[in-house]
Amino acid sequence: MTGQLTFSIIVPVLNEEKLLPGLLDNLSIITKTQNSVELIIADGGSSDKSVELCKSRVDKIIDVSREVVNNIASGRNSGAWAASGDILIFCNADVLFASPGALTAVIDDMFSHDRKLIAVAAWVETFPEEEKLIDRMFHLFYNHYFRLLNIFRLGMGRGECIIVRSNDFKKIGGFNQDLPAGEDFDLFNRLIKLGNVEYSKKIKVYESPRRFRKLGYLKVTSIWTLNALSIMFRNRSISKEWKQVR
Repeated sequence: MTGQLTFSIIVPVLNEEKLLPGLLDNLSIITKTQNSVELIIADGGSSDKSVELCKSRVDKIIDVSREVVNNIASGRNSGAWAASGDILIFCNADVLFASPGALTAVIDDMFSHDRKLIAVAAWVETFPEEEKLIDRMFHLFYNHYFRLLNIFRLGMGRGECIIVRSNDFKKIGGFNQDLPAGEDFDLFNRLIKLGNVEYSKKIKVYESPRRFRKLGYLKVTSIWTLNALSIMFRNRSISKEWKQVR
């Protein structure tokens, strides 16, 4: 590890009091021991105890509910504009890092060894204690599929965890706030035109299966596909909003 890079972890939040404490505990392994890391919460107007839970545990809390546009893209952008790190780490509130203690060292090593690398999408699996066979099969397929798309320079990554050089993120104007869904796909599509994008198993996150449990894998996959195609050919998403599943 070179020790030269600094990091900003940005978490968009909206009524996440159930799962947010787990992420904060997970990230405390990093924030309590490393001065090169800051933690930023971008709250979209939570009506539960999400903000209260964060007050003594994060470096910055941003109220996105006052912005003209209030969605996950604007939350991530607001966090990024307030960030001071060389590397931006966007993660959802319902994830856990598999190896939080090694996170910054792994990222530092990846970006230091490949100067053309501008973004990394993390490998995604289901919380081990909630994982079923269908979860394992789904993620196995999509992790390798998205990895292959990036190899062929089509640009793909999931919003559960996105890692990007701050300068390059700002160079393309950040996330497209006009997209209520598919903003992660759109971001990678634009980033890959600037340099290398990697979908890597070196950084793994576990996610809650709550959306898949409520909507089913077929419906979620259909929504993903339709939004991606619409963004690709019409520059707008099919979904008018990305509904909360809590």
